[in-house]
Amino acid sequence: MMFTNSNGNGVHKVKQDDHQRNRLGARPVGRQSSSQGVEAFSVVPGQVTGMDFLRDPKLYKGMAFSLEERQTLGIHGLLPPRIKTQEEMAEHSMRNLRRFDDPLNKYMFMADLLERNEKLFYKVLSENTAELMPIVYTPTVGLACQKFGLVFKRPKGLFITIHDKGHVYEVLKNWPEQDVRCIVVTDGERILGLGDLGAQGMGIPVGKLALNTAIAGIPPSQTLPITLDVGTNRQELLDDIDYIGLRHKRVTGQEYDDFIDEFMQAVVRRYGQNTLIQFEDFGNHNAFRFLKKYRDKYCTFNDDIQGTASVAVAGILAALKATNTKLKDHTFLFQGAGEAALGIANLIAMAMEKREGVPYEEGLKRVWLKDSRGLIVKDRPDGGISIHKAPWAHEHKPMTDLGEIVKEIKPTVLIGAAAIPNVFTPEIIRDMATFNKQPVIFALSNPTSKAECTAEQAYVHSDGRAVFASGSPFPTYQGFGKTYEPGQGNNAYIFPGTSLGVICTGIHHISDSVFLSSAEGLADMVQDSDLAVGRLYPPLSSLREISVKIATKVAIEAYKSGSASTYPEPEDKENFIRQQLYDYTYDTSLPARYGWPQEAFKKLEI
Repeated sequence: MMFTNSNGNGVHKVKQDDHQRNRLGARPVGRQSSSQGVEAFSVVPGQVTGMDFLRDPKLYKGMAFSLEERQTLGIHGLLPPRIKTQEEMAEHSMRNLRRFDDPLNKYMFMADLLERNEKLFYKVLSENTAELMPIVYTPTVGLACQKFGLVFKRPKGLFITIHDKGHVYEVLKNWPEQDVRCIVVTDGERILGLGDLGAQGMGIPVGKLALNTAIAGIPPSQTLPITLDVGTNRQELLDDIDYIGLRHKRVTGQEYDDFIDEFMQAVVRRYGQNTLIQFEDFGNHNAFRFLKKYRDKYCTFNDDIQGTASVAVAGILAALKATNTKLKDHTFLFQGAGEAALGIANLIAMAMEKREGVPYEEGLKRVWLKDSRGLIVKDRPDGGISIHKAPWAHEHKPMTDLGEIVKEIKPTVLIGAAAIPNVFTPEIIRDMATFNKQPVIFALSNPTSKAECTAEQAYVHSDGRAVFASGSPFPTYQGFGKTYEPGQGNNAYIFPGTSLGVICTGIHHISDSVFLSSAEGLADMVQDSDLAVGRLYPPLSSLREISVKIATKVAIEAYKSGSASTYPEPEDKENFIRQQLYDYTYDTSLPARYGWPQEAFKKLEI
């Protein structure tokens, strides 16, 4: 290993010839290295049998076992005689998948593949991300959550219930992996735009972490999906014979808060202070206060607030390129004032200050929000203003109708994040096009059925001038003499790469500046060729590379700000990150073999 001092300040940088590590952090664990990166699972040969290689999805290679492996492991004859490459098996899996028309059947096929053949699953998902993203995540994952009682087969994560209170650590100990670095946790209260799905929200943590591995190369053995089941307030689930969760109303108040506190403490006790805890789909009233409560005590973030904000701001920064404008030139109006909207609004003001020198408080004045009770204004007589919305309460008369608000405020950027379908009416879109040469319209709600408008509607009613992005995928549209390929502002652009950067650099506490850096990194990767077809995000097919670039940007800024704790500091941070990535290619199933010198076998002469 070679070291150089950095400016004499005692901080060391390590040269790129020693980037590969067994693991990041303080606790040792056995991980085998391979030609392409770091493998997440190592085998103790004396503890596994040939049948284990057929039964354990981490070891199973299907028909890719070589003849030598089959004979040595004692599984020869248990597989068909043909020997395939992993590439052939991946192509076979995709042919099988494409036989299905129903997205839920495709989801089931992928879930079954993960349960049989872990490395093949991640190879297929990683190399066909654009096609499979809508299957393993939004919008199909929403349907899978609704039907989770039917699709559940084998454990993919931990269910910890309110009745385990006082014993959360003991439940965590039941998870078989010892080195968890990334947890995604939900209580199922606000799943996508579908509302309270209780324990059936488990599909979200499972899907998110599958993307963390496929897109960002975080080893699957270091990920843990968790659902905290405190009940559900949806009566139809309580009455459903196939519902998998607790059959009572949600537990709230101090008992609920104490349960969440115990969970956070148990994670640190079990896996360490640097374990990343990603909150997903908690109700608005809990999401904000938990983020405020835990962000300076744990390594944690809320993807619905911060991840959504980051990907939306990345789209806005790309829209600036498309319209040749600056942030301070725009007026922003949000339909919705929940987790996503407030997170985006905050990051917009931060971006104005960082990039254009506009004071944060001045930036807030360029952002307007409308919630279920109308435009958020000071001294609003109907419904008041919550503390989280107060910074965006401006001096203005109360208004309730979105169409009238658009006419009054005349926004240049209209953002939907309240899961109210078709709320961006043709009239509203036409009005946006009337006082804007290129109206920026973001319909961010998902799944698709909850979108504020479709891409086609945005283009048609703006005479093809809208700069459009959405939270769910929409098909290519042809009209007005050109082809439009609307970009999907999916959080998958952000959270995998951000998580990878946080884990690799050992960031203890994740500030909003990390997500602004991620947004800037993503926007920088939008090319002129993307903007030419109306796409504000890079192609989904390049997500793995995007995640590495975002993680690199996070790492650079973490070491610059002093928030990184992984030392020595790598000199080539991108190469360092690439060396940590999970390798989904098959390795040999046989232990290493080597000879001894002949003299080792000579008898000792007396």
